[in-house]
Amino acid sequence: MGTTVFAKGARLLVPGILCILTSAPVFAETQQLALPQVVEVSLQNNGDLKSFREEKGIRDAGKTRAGLLPNPTLDLEGGTGALTGSSAENNMAIGVSQEFLLAGKRGKRLTVAERELEAYRWQLADRERTLREEVKAVFYDAMLAEQRLKLTDRSIELNRQLLEVTKDRLAAGDIPELEMNLAKVELTRSEGTRIEIERALLQTKARLFTFMGLPAGETPAIAGALDNGFSLNKNLSDLKQLALGKRPDLKALDAEKSRGDADITLAQSETIPNLTAGLAFRRDTTGMEIGGVEGKDTAYTIGLKLSMPIPLFDRNQAGVQEARAKRSSTESRLTAATRNVERDVETAYSSVLNAEKVLSLYTSNIIPQLEENLKLTQESYRLGEIGILSVIQEQKKFFEVSDGYLTALHARQLALVKLESAVATDINGGVQ
Repeated sequence: MGTTVFAKGARLLVPGILCILTSAPVFAETQQLALPQVVEVSLQNNGDLKSFREEKGIRDAGKTRAGLLPNPTLDLEGGTGALTGSSAENNMAIGVSQEFLLAGKRGKRLTVAERELEAYRWQLADRERTLREEVKAVFYDAMLAEQRLKLTDRSIELNRQLLEVTKDRLAAGDIPELEMNLAKVELTRSEGTRIEIERALLQTKARLFTFMGLPAGETPAIAGALDNGFSLNKNLSDLKQLALGKRPDLKALDAEKSRGDADITLAQSETIPNLTAGLAFRRDTTGMEIGGVEGKDTAYTIGLKLSMPIPLFDRNQAGVQEARAKRSSTESRLTAATRNVERDVETAYSSVLNAEKVLSLYTSNIIPQLEENLKLTQESYRLGEIGILSVIQEQKKFFEVSDGYLTALHARQLALVKLESAVATDINGGVQ
């Protein structure tokens, strides 16, 4: 009975194990990350960006501090005449004083803190923009390395085919052994090139995974293409206007400029000193002698005290001067940054146009004819019409031109990345 139950359980368990084993590769395939997922993971897990996000707590604390009122002061006072021979005399006082902020200083400090928090938010957005640019650039570097790896694999395959042809022709007595040796050299050279490209790919992926903040040993597959069929449908003037309206670094400087105005207003209000008001309760005990009889007299008083510094020498002239200087510096930086943004957009736009021109030369004139020339050369050598050096030269030309085409695609993608970062807008729609 027990054996039968065990056998039934085993029969039910085996399909479950097989199901798990067969589903593992499917799970692994789902780990392929496209560029949007890579960027999203980087924005969430990048160490430097996460560290800067934590600094928001510092700005929040500054805003909290700006809204707090000064703490009241407790005053205690006591005296005795025991040390001076008047033990019957003593006094005691207890009081509370409070500083009152005049000229709306509390509200103005809160305004300064809010402007500081607003500038921080735009600084964070600018760091995210910069990280997007870096991640996209490294992503396309990895795509270029992968495409070069595929191109090298084809080079190896063609060289192997060429070696087989030379072996057949050598066996038939059509060619000397030197030609077969040349084919072997070309095959070895292409295999060495593959090793170098594979090493470069691993290094590029390591950089990408560092940006993504992945733990050591976690290496998900990435999927993408160098040719995404992108077309630029905005002119330079529109892109400049987008950049001036969207760039977070400009908005951060504009927020700093607003904070400078708030600093000046606060510094000017600091010329008016604060008022301190205090309330005190006092008890005084004195001794007296009437007709040889000693007695005590106790008096209770309540007092109000007001105090305020006289702004005779220090009227916060230095604070106002410092606030104006900082505001002027921020305004100059904003003006320079605006010019630099327009220049960045112009440079990136020109780079995209130039990359498109270079790419069109490959697609319209070079690439279509390249494959046909290679096939004709291989067939001519097989028929004995040309020597092996012509085949080797044509294969080298094929892979050099193909690699140049991949480089042109990569350059176009990098130019688009630069342009999107300069405009701070996804050209296909959406703000970065």
